[in-house]
Amino acid sequence: MTAERVGLQVTHLVKRFGGVHAVDDVSFSVSEGECTALIGPNGAGKSTLFACIAGQHPLTAGEVHWHGIRLDHLAPAARLRHGVSRTFQVAQTFEALSVRQNVQLALAAPALSAWRALAGVEVGAADRILERLGLTPLADEAAADLPYGARKRLELGIALAGLSATGPRLLLLDEPAAGLAAAERKELMALVRSLVTEGVTVLYTEHNMDAVFGVADRVLVLIDGQLAASGPPDAVAQDDRVRGRYLGHDFGFGSGGGA
Repeated sequence: MTAERVGLQVTHLVKRFGGVHAVDDVSFSVSEGECTALIGPNGAGKSTLFACIAGQHPLTAGEVHWHGIRLDHLAPAARLRHGVSRTFQVAQTFEALSVRQNVQLALAAPALSAWRALAGVEVGAADRILERLGLTPLADEAAADLPYGARKRLELGIALAGLSATGPRLLLLDEPAAGLAAAERKELMALVRSLVTEGVTVLYTEHNMDAVFGVADRVLVLIDGQLAASGPPDAVAQDDRVRGRYLGHDFGFGSGGGA
């Protein structure tokens, strides 16, 4: 991990809906090759903050930069060209296509202004991604027929396929472990960690604490729209405000508790 080099920089981000400050002057950075979790109680503003960073919501104020490139004015396709890809809380796949075709399409998309015939996309590159995700036996299955855990892995593969093999890469994962059983969460987060060891920068939101503590290099906690804590997982887990407002005073690393 290259913790000294800042990749993602969020500066004085504000998001208002009418008179409501959903996100109130939040600033933080994520180092290149770092895995950072964004957590907080329901209604804290973390989903809104994540959506602002990912380009779903326009900012009321503030800026988002990735390796010095301002992202908050860019469309998703332009962000992808700069090495930024994302997943969604509810897995987004092309259900009428096969598992392999989903990844082929993602591999083709960055270079295209419109979809092209799947026959022109290299199969080998897609199959290497599927092998890594443990999806090779399901390659010819329709995405619509996948069990939920496999669909979440496929969406991760689609996001990964959209990124260049070289240059800075940022994955924004919206509750990647949501709806998964404990064993599936462990498997998926191990895949995420393997990407981080290869230099991919990851920012993700999560409610399942066993997918945060023991996985993330750093944890950000949002409470009432403001950044309440930021630091290594062990330090954040001991923060009195975080324990009182979110984790609970009996929280421990071995508890695996959700929130």
